[in-house]
Amino acid sequence: MSSPWSHKAQMSNSSSITHFLLLPFSGTRQLQLLHFWLFLAIYLAALLGNGLIITTIAWDHHLHTPMYFFLLNLAFLDLGAISTTVPKSMANSLWDTRDISYAGCAAQLFMFFFFISAEYFLLTTMSYDRYVAICRPLHYETLLGSRVCVCLAAAAWACGSLNAVLHTANTFSLPLCQGNAVDQFFCEVPQILMLSCSTSYLRELWLLVASACLFFVCFVLIVVSYVQIFRAVLRIPSQQGRHKAFATCLPHLAVVSLFLGPGTFAYLKPSSISSPCLDLVVSVLYSVVPPAVNSLIYSLRNQELKAALSQMITGWFQKQ
Repeated sequence: MSSPWSHKAQMSNSSSITHFLLLPFSGTRQLQLLHFWLFLAIYLAALLGNGLIITTIAWDHHLHTPMYFFLLNLAFLDLGAISTTVPKSMANSLWDTRDISYAGCAAQLFMFFFFISAEYFLLTTMSYDRYVAICRPLHYETLLGSRVCVCLAAAAWACGSLNAVLHTANTFSLPLCQGNAVDQFFCEVPQILMLSCSTSYLRELWLLVASACLFFVCFVLIVVSYVQIFRAVLRIPSQQGRHKAFATCLPHLAVVSLFLGPGTFAYLKPSSISSPCLDLVVSVLYSVVPPAVNSLIYSLRNQELKAALSQMITGWFQKQ
């Protein structure tokens, strides 16, 4: 049983932390600069890709449909997610430092949790959009009118915000007595919990379990939607019709797989295969890669989006 004195010491230790030390990608200067330029290229590609999607959808009134409205929201969330982690990591590599302030760490944890949670809820909504479009096409405009779409998107953002507030407030209310070195290149809940004292992290652990259950419900909804979609598509008599139906679903399915795959592996992999190098690579795969390539996945096979983008760029050059 801990004494009042030990509890006071723990709280004092926690309150004395003014900054955290993030995990560096390398200790050598050349590799730090390589990491900076690599992350800069990825970040600029993400800004360009998601920025073009946002601009194109906003510019072309033919794309003012539920599917593209949700895609517009996804692009905003991707920009937010990658802007939360990558610029700070780039700055640390460029200036050869590991520091992030206490407030900066809390803000980064909140923003990352917010954008990732909201994106997952939005991807669940997008699977429902594909289900209605393919399985109940005659009721599409009724079930997914403009007001319904706005409410669904707002609910995704609101749920992400609430989830982030609960986890951030709970995590940073814990006494920290295991130092200030974060075993990750950005601030994340599990790594902060590793710095907490004894059993004080159990409260946040239960909150994480509750969030995991909610995410699992969303996963089940996505799976059920696609089971119904595949059943409906296989009943389409023409091969061209089946191909067109699959083409509208495959980008979303690829984005969901890329979003869930690395993250699930990162948190459920056995400790026996864990290593600092593998953990770092996997963390990049679930935090940096999806926001950077989602726009590419959606635009590669989408003729409607590519045509609108081409018209917009052509119009810009003609005005010059």
